[in-house]
Amino acid sequence: MDYTIRETQQDFQMLRMSGTSTGLEPGRENGLQPRALFQLNRPTEDQIEVQPQVELELHRHRQQEYQQHAEQRKPAWLKPKCTLSVFIACFCLSAVFLGMVYYIRQSLHRVSPCDSPACQKASVHLSMSSDPFTHPCDYFLFTCGPERADDQGKSRRGVKENRTLDRKTELLQYLREILESNDELASSSVKKAKEFYRTCMDTKSLAITGVEPFLALVHKLGGWSLFGQWSKTDFNSTLSMLMRDYATFPFFNVYVGEDPTDASSKRSKRYIQIDQPDLIVPIKWNREMAKSEVMRETVGLFLDSCKSHLMLLGAPPDEVILHVGPFISLSSNLAVTMAPLSYRRAKGQLYRKLTIKELQRRAPAINWLACLQAVFHPEPLTEDEHILLHNLPYVVQMSHIITNKTAGNELKNSELHTFMVLNLLHTLLPALDSRFSNMANTLSVAFGHTRLRQRDLQTKTDAPTELFTVAPRWKRCVMETELGFGDVLAPLLRENVATGEAEELIENILSSFKSHLRELKWSDQKALQIVMNKVESVTPRIVTTKENQAELDLLYSEVSISNHSFFSNYIELLSFLQKRLSRLLREDNDNADILAVSPSLLGNELVIPAGIFIPPFFHPTYPRAMNYGVLGFLLAKDLLHQLLPDIYSQSEMVRAIGQCVWSHYRTVTDKDIGEVSLSAAQQQEVSVQYLALQIALKAYEKSLKKQPADTSISEFSHTHLFFIAFSQANCDADQYHHLMPMEPSFIMTVVCAKSRLCPTNLQCLKTTRRYSWNGC
Repeated sequence: MDYTIRETQQDFQMLRMSGTSTGLEPGRENGLQPRALFQLNRPTEDQIEVQPQVELELHRHRQQEYQQHAEQRKPAWLKPKCTLSVFIACFCLSAVFLGMVYYIRQSLHRVSPCDSPACQKASVHLSMSSDPFTHPCDYFLFTCGPERADDQGKSRRGVKENRTLDRKTELLQYLREILESNDELASSSVKKAKEFYRTCMDTKSLAITGVEPFLALVHKLGGWSLFGQWSKTDFNSTLSMLMRDYATFPFFNVYVGEDPTDASSKRSKRYIQIDQPDLIVPIKWNREMAKSEVMRETVGLFLDSCKSHLMLLGAPPDEVILHVGPFISLSSNLAVTMAPLSYRRAKGQLYRKLTIKELQRRAPAINWLACLQAVFHPEPLTEDEHILLHNLPYVVQMSHIITNKTAGNELKNSELHTFMVLNLLHTLLPALDSRFSNMANTLSVAFGHTRLRQRDLQTKTDAPTELFTVAPRWKRCVMETELGFGDVLAPLLRENVATGEAEELIENILSSFKSHLRELKWSDQKALQIVMNKVESVTPRIVTTKENQAELDLLYSEVSISNHSFFSNYIELLSFLQKRLSRLLREDNDNADILAVSPSLLGNELVIPAGIFIPPFFHPTYPRAMNYGVLGFLLAKDLLHQLLPDIYSQSEMVRAIGQCVWSHYRTVTDKDIGEVSLSAAQQQEVSVQYLALQIALKAYEKSLKKQPADTSISEFSHTHLFFIAFSQANCDADQYHHLMPMEPSFIMTVVCAKSRLCPTNLQCLKTTRRYSWNGC
């Protein structure tokens, strides 16, 4: 305003000084000094008459010039004619400016999308699942176990199956993709593995081939009295041939392993180990009698199955029952002194060391030296070689039974031969046509019969093993291919591990694991110190094969794979496996199981299988939120089970967590669970999974502090993606999942109750009860 007044005064002065009678005195144009500004002139008479009119015109002239001059000095945005348009333009510019500021601020927090092929595939998978933060009821109102026969359970069955990831199934699927891929530059051993798998999947050729290859094999063994032709071969000769060429162990198992009780040297010696067999007929353990017995409720089904198998082989109908009956009887006699691992451990029957000569004296019916020399050829064995025995009472009983049947009794000797041939048939079922496998499926479903494979013998437990027959064809073919070509497939699994992301994840999970243990309230400080000493001494190691590609090609050069006969390929595989036993005996080879899906503790070493670092659980290009949300949680859970099996009894806080989570579940769900209380094992599992999720989340936060940037999938960022990823794999099928009394993703709702990292709370609107939502 002051500026405008001064400008007006100056304009007024300039107008008075302009060339008029009032501006300068006459006759002073050239160098005359102007009159003082406030000096008054004396007017003449004429001037007095016209003065009002002149002054009026002068006033108008001055006002006109002043307005024009002032108008020129005004900013454009003050001019009346363009005020509205300028205002709109300025508003738009302001809006653009504010938008740019907002965009820049948002860009600082925006997560760039992951566009790798693995992320694109993961995005498709996530798009097929519900977001737990928008559909919480679909995530925690059912259990991981068998569904209840109610409408609520049936309506959610599809949702659950679509998002549940089974670690073993996903690993098999990953190996399937490898085996079915076309790679012209693949090594010779990889090509053999793929050809083996392809012939396994060629069911049409198997159907055309029929049973002739198996009958030809029986003929090589001296025939079979079932068909009226048997050369009465020597029992021990036939047994040696079955074990050496066809990996069939009808009376006892043979494998190679260390003696865990031998701590005299840093490198444990490897021993031949003799264990009880895996009988074809289903047996059960009678706790009261402390002995095994054939499951009488399944004898009829098993009898029908055996009869059907023999009929498919073309056996005369009237001869079938004459061979099947004695087979079941002999199986029952052998089963009497068999015992589960826990019982034998308690009785001190495991890892009993004795020489082959001493074993021969205890069980003379078997020619032990000849049989073991056949299996471990060309390894030179003598009768002074030490072996480890895992059930001496069974071996003595078995020898007694065989002696009774070979003591000049041709009929009973024939029963032993039938027993061995039927075991061979069971070994070769995967190589026969679908009629045999379908029948085996039916039988397995009927009584849950499982078969231990050769590799499983080295880590025997009382836990059920993978069903051998109850699986889709592709699964069975992948497992059989891995059984023979595991060392070939292992390097292909290592590709995801060699990038460094796997090591970083393990390091952060272990660090978070240790710090979290210190935060728990322990029963006493001594217990905490023992636990921490145990945890601090653990060194993680990712299992890898030692052979390079050239060594693998050389190793498998002795394996001949046909492109049209899976039966001959399967025989070749079994023979190759037996030849490798002698190599395991003299070489320091881990012979790692690439189908393992959880870590194991070997002394102070935490052995982590490479097979856990696969999509959809892990990939080097995944956002770290996804890797930590899925595999980080699973790894933390495995660590708690492996390192702290008794954590429930060692920490009051762990017990409180289990009770708290269960209390929340009872409160917020509409399930009629009444006053059901959890067992100690169930409460421990609930606590373990709760702690595992917190450990994984803390490890991810630590990772973000080191590297704040992270990518995204499906526009989910950071912890939102972390929790969504976790919800995809929380029904993982492991040996503890049956202890979870609820859908494990419910734990996420409890963690989010006291964490500000969750996008929103996870309250299910379908619940009818009011509750106070607090974390545990």
